[in-house]
Amino acid sequence: MRKIVLLLLLCISFNGISQTKSELLEHYEAFYKEMRLQGDINGVISSLTHLNVLSPSKERKDTLAFVYMNNNQHMQALNTIGIEKNGDDSDLAVQVKAVSLKALNQPKRALEHFEVLFTRSPSAYLAYELADLKIQTGNNDGASTNIAYGIANAKDDMKYAFYERQQPYEVPLKAAFYHLQGLVAYNKDKNNIDSAIASIDEALKLDPNFNLASLSKQALESRKEKPEGEE
Repeated sequence: MRKIVLLLLLCISFNGISQTKSELLEHYEAFYKEMRLQGDINGVISSLTHLNVLSPSKERKDTLAFVYMNNNQHMQALNTIGIEKNGDDSDLAVQVKAVSLKALNQPKRALEHFEVLFTRSPSAYLAYELADLKIQTGNNDGASTNIAYGIANAKDDMKYAFYERQQPYEVPLKAAFYHLQGLVAYNKDKNNIDSAIASIDEALKLDPNFNLASLSKQALESRKEKPEGEE
């Protein structure tokens, strides 16, 4: 008789727990929708975290990591989904890893994820990211390949944002590629500064207010007047 009573109590307990979990899921799903409507990022993060604890889901984890990334919480984004290269990662997960690793100044690790994205869906924007990262990691030949692709595929209405000034600004994506082309030309042959400047001039033709290109040109002209190694 005692065994029957204990079994009944256990069944009642499990049923209560299941019902409570179901109610909590329903609550946090409604909470998540409301936070999205209100544009409350902290609320979205909180609700997704609760949902992942109650009912773990790869899709929810990817979404949570993406929200962290968009909120410039890159370490939290990577802590959510990791940094490893996985063939079964969603495009969203790969994007989060690529962007967050780049933001955290991990160009080599970011590069492999941008390569995956480019393989899955090539675009001029991804070509720019690849070229930029390859220049940073010393792969100038690889960067040249991505730059050639970018110049050929960048449309006139495509823009790229820069943040080295206090006020961010945008330039034509093709101009951004010509700027990188100039940097690669200099990296490959530091004695042929004219070639590098010529590419940067192409960038400035497309956008005379391209501040970073202007700074690069000034630096190159300065080195031309005073070769490296001279005091």
